[in-house]
Amino acid sequence: MPGMHPLLALARRTPLPRLIWRGRLLSLRVTRPFRFGVRTVVLDGEGGVLLVRHSYRPGWHLPGGGVKKWETAEQAAIRETAEEGGIAIEAMDRLFGVYANFAIGYCDHVALFVAGPWRAAPADSFEIVETRFFPLEALPADASPPTHRRVAELLGRAPRDLHW
Repeated sequence: MPGMHPLLALARRTPLPRLIWRGRLLSLRVTRPFRFGVRTVVLDGEGGVLLVRHSYRPGWHLPGGGVKKWETAEQAAIRETAEEGGIAIEAMDRLFGVYANFAIGYCDHVALFVAGPWRAAPADSFEIVETRFFPLEALPADASPPTHRRVAELLGRAPRDLHW
């Protein structure tokens, strides 16, 4: 990517992000902390939804991440969407749901927000390899199962599941 810091470009080409991710998973199996995360549905007004592809795990996902200490869930969703997706959200439209995620040793809860008005903004996160809007009706086959489920719920094609 033009204008990308050389260390950031190097991190994207090395196995370091995956090694860090695997080390983190190992520590979660031992400590099993409670975590609270957020994801955001960003619609483009033309029937598309923003998805991101990480450097450390396969597939496409809704942008999001962890809530930091002294940060509200909505603030975290706005921050993570800017960092991962290059989208500056002016206001959230609504909280769509809160889900439990007990996979891979996690004890997570994830708040899913639907973005209101937004504008494009610079994003430069070493953990994101690609961002793209996909038609709601034609998500990529390698989108994560939770992404497929959340979009089906959003479209009213599936009942809301309490698990991520």
